[in-house]
Amino acid sequence: MHSPMLAADARTSARVLVVEDNADLAAGIEYNLRLEGFEVRIAPDGREALASAESFAPDIILLDLMLPGLDGYQVLQTLRSRGVRTPVVILSARGEEADKVRGFRLDADHYVTKPFGILELTERIRALLRRSERDVPQSPPTLRFGELAIDTGSRSVTRGGDPCPLSPKAYELLLALVRRDGAVASRSDLLREVWGYSAFVTTRTVDSHVAELRRRIEADPANPRYVITVWKVGYRFER
Repeated sequence: MHSPMLAADARTSARVLVVEDNADLAAGIEYNLRLEGFEVRIAPDGREALASAESFAPDIILLDLMLPGLDGYQVLQTLRSRGVRTPVVILSARGEEADKVRGFRLDADHYVTKPFGILELTERIRALLRRSERDVPQSPPTLRFGELAIDTGSRSVTRGGDPCPLSPKAYELLLALVRRDGAVASRSDLLREVWGYSAFVTTRTVDSHVAELRRRIEADPANPRYVITVWKVGYRFER
């Protein structure tokens, strides 16, 4: 599956998949993004979105929620279950907190409420591309810590040779801790680095993903060997 590896140039040939059933709005987004140098494809419904995510291999997906057939939540859930880690920006007129929380729990990267400014949208896209470029591993593809192995090429983790399946956000959380080389990461640091510090993502989100991470990679999650709690501060990775 496609993995974004792009420079964050002001003018970029990055591919953007616009999943939007409002033809006028989709055409307006496409027109403005093409002016900025993006390559754009439109998918008017959920099933075509899933097909285009495979064939077009976008670097960013702009996803409406209220779609005919499969809605945006179902599209996002299906993409993530297939291992697609392409950044997703939800575009929706539904601005309730519950809708946003649901989107973030399904591993959306940003949530933009309609109506929105095209300049704001373009900058969000560029910020995600820059973050994706920074996430390209510059270190050896496999990192080893005792019996734990992290393959940054395939984004897979094993313990003692056994696979440790992680959700995309749990994997990014693990890397965020590993990169600190034993230093403590506060919950605010992790919210900003892994979730983009949305106001609709709380410290409980960090804690729940830490719990998931421990269940997957620790021999005894109640007495963790790798992901250590630093009381009233945050977490650190014990190398």
